Amino acid sequence: MWGMDIGIDLGTANVLVFMKNNGVVLREPSVVAVDLNTDRILAVGDEAKNMLGRTPGNVVAIRPLKDGVIADYTMTEAMLRHFLKKVIKGFGRMLRRRAMICVPSGATDVERRAVLEAAVEIGTKEAFLIEEPMAAAIGANLDISEPRGNLIVDIGGGTTDVAVLSYGGIVVAESLRLGGDRFDENITRFIRKEFNLAIGEQTAEAIKINVANCAPSPRQEQTMIIKGRDLVHGLPRQIEITDRIVAKAIEETVNMIIEGIRQVLERTPPELSADIIDRGITLSGGGALLKGLPELVTKKTQIPAYVADMPLECVAIGTGKALDDLDKLRSSGSLIGASRRRERKVW
Repeated sequence: MWGMDIGIDLGTANVLVFMKNNGVVLREPSVVAVDLNTDRILAVGDEAKNMLGRTPGNVVAIRPLKDGVIADYTMTEAMLRHFLKKVIKGFGRMLRRRAMICVPSGATDVERRAVLEAAVEIGTKEAFLIEEPMAAAIGANLDISEPRGNLIVDIGGGTTDVAVLSYGGIVVAESLRLGGDRFDENITRFIRKEFNLAIGEQTAEAIKINVANCAPSPRQEQTMIIKGRDLVHGLPRQIEITDRIVAKAIEETVNMIIEGIRQVLERTPPELSADIIDRGITLSGGGALLKGLPELVTKKTQIPAYVADMPLECVAIGTGKALDDLDKLRSSGSLIGASRRRERKVW
């Protein structure tokens, strides 16, 4: 069992770990709680996320990943160690394991090296990188080995990756530095501006999950009671919002994602465009669960769009499956890089 491979979806919002023969064994928020006075890590994952906005001044809950890449190297390494210890018995023998980690298609060489170095530091024997749209397509069970076009849209917490894949490789790709976290920011800003009410991150996320809708129905309005701090009087206050209000708040970001899809379609070779019309657009990632999004994408592009099975886990599953096809990925140029701990080399 010590030689078992693992796949890691190192996301801005969540980290997922896929273990061969066991599937996705961990899914926790990418959050670390730190005591500023002692620099001691107090909590990681679910426990740390529950501290967001609820801690004294000396304790901060931070996200070590931003826009799908490492923003705080030390915290990312500590977070990965914590998660892997939870799922792997005999962590000291991690050296015999291989890990496949995903990165956004638009990640720079510096950002990719940072991910590889973090994987080396946590003790993997070998670490490989794969681009998120490729991993998402594999996890969504799209047949990308054929010379036929597939369009995948992976909407994560910090990035949205749009790519056309064919014959085991990426033909056209666009990486947008926006995703689920941007929706939360949009909602927070809109509520603040329109209702003079300050709300926290967790409240904004709850609004997005419960009532956000890209195409709200005029006949069946959804409502939600939210609570926050009145910016005029400084006192706690609650209001009722509707799905129409939330749709207006997130409209700009949704349109940017659709525009990214249109740009990729405009650069797609004609033969692959014909395949995409037949096969449709596959949506994955947490953002794919946004109500009304598939219907809106279909309306704007005139191409059927659908949500993949298990969209939250597509990338993690794809990273795990990719380790079984290393030779194919190398030959197609889809494997970005590898790092060996013993040689301390990157690329």
